[in-house]
Amino acid sequence: MTIANEDRQGAGETAWLTPILGPDPVSIVLWVNGEARPLTVEPRTTLAEALRGPLGLTGTKIACNQGACSACTVWLDGLVVASCSILAIEVGERQITTIEGLAAGERLHPVQEAFIAHDAVQCGFCTPGLVMSCAALLAGNPHPGEAEIRTAISGHLCRCGTYPHVIQAILALAEAEGD
Repeated sequence: MTIANEDRQGAGETAWLTPILGPDPVSIVLWVNGEARPLTVEPRTTLAEALRGPLGLTGTKIACNQGACSACTVWLDGLVVASCSILAIEVGERQITTIEGLAAGERLHPVQEAFIAHDAVQCGFCTPGLVMSCAALLAGNPHPGEAEIRTAISGHLCRCGTYPHVIQAILALAEAEGD
């Protein structure tokens, strides 16, 4: 952005000033999936951008970039958050869990397995966010009913319409956990 300033001698000419730039990049450490990850970001960098860019954790998707679609859902200290709505420099030492952090090595998280078994993945763009919200739901309530599942996924936008399959997957998983 460049700011114009009228010449003070009254000639009415415009003198162009130096472009205004934001603050310099900042070095931070994000605690992601149990690991300290140092990086340098511009202060305006969202958590979603930091995860996908310098940290290479591309499972977190960016769609609306306004916190309205939930594609960028991660856990921050165990709470479900839209990572596109949080600045990376605001996170501090809080623990971030991404879709990559749910699996135990090569073994998928039970919610990921249930999504595959019930064909709840279609194009896959919204899948990581949905998995994160459903896993958080089950962590707090191992036996949710359909109404609780619908509430947990209510902020997610899925253009493929996998909602019925997601609900079936989580109901089946909740039932299996009760056995």
